[in-house]
Amino acid sequence: MDTELLKTFLEVHRTRHFGKAAENLFLTQSAVSFRIRQLEQHLGVALFSRYRNNIQLTTAGERLLPHAEAMLVTLQRARQDVAITDDQQLQLAIASTASIWDGYLLSRFNALRDQLPTFSWRAESLEREQMIRSLLERQLDLALLFDPPKTDDLMVELHTELRLIPVIRSNDKPTKAAMQSNYILVDWGTVFQIKHADILDENTKVAVRTNHAGLALSRLLQQGGAAYLPETMVQHLLELGQLQQVVDAPSIQRNLYSAYLKTTDSVSSIQQVLSGLKQVRV
Repeated sequence: MDTELLKTFLEVHRTRHFGKAAENLFLTQSAVSFRIRQLEQHLGVALFSRYRNNIQLTTAGERLLPHAEAMLVTLQRARQDVAITDDQQLQLAIASTASIWDGYLLSRFNALRDQLPTFSWRAESLEREQMIRSLLERQLDLALLFDPPKTDDLMVELHTELRLIPVIRSNDKPTKAAMQSNYILVDWGTVFQIKHADILDENTKVAVRTNHAGLALSRLLQQGGAAYLPETMVQHLLELGQLQQVVDAPSIQRNLYSAYLKTTDSVSSIQQVLSGLKQVRV
């Protein structure tokens, strides 16, 4: 099967619009429609229900979705495996959420790459459910996430603890009351949301909701406001006086877990990576 058909199928599903999918794929709308018809003819089923501007997956389309994603990821990994150079002996696929990448993983990962020159990497930003599915389908070697998966097939271990602190721009008053007018709500997982609900007033005006800690920090520095961010991420900005810690709002501790398949052949490499991430100084 032509993988371009699968890519087109996924883009139409993502945009729910043939015209927008065509723009994103640099194709004409008729070419996108033709590819979808080809795929439907190949499989012998209808993949989309078309009602004017409302395009929805059929039941068959829903069943195809995870297989299409898996096939494209597998092909990508095969290409990477073939392209590994002679001085690279191991390939490892690691994933986490956008906020964990921003707030903890990215700086450590970059330093770790220099320490492990024989590793070839694939690094992804995925949502929790995608990470768990990819681990179980052997498309991913290692995931770092806040809310640990409950499945016997995965080895889940406490990796580290992140201290999330409430910070506000330096020229604003560092109080909880000041946080309520221009607040940036960062998604730090289920436990955070529960604890967070008890801290801020329900009438707090949320200016931005995001799952990107980097975006939240940039918005805070440029336009003011307040947010809960990892202490390690903002420590240098506190020292420089660009941010202040809110004095009357508590910090929130979040456990960060590692997860990998129990039966993987890469256990020793994964443990080496996890140990290295803990030891890296940033």
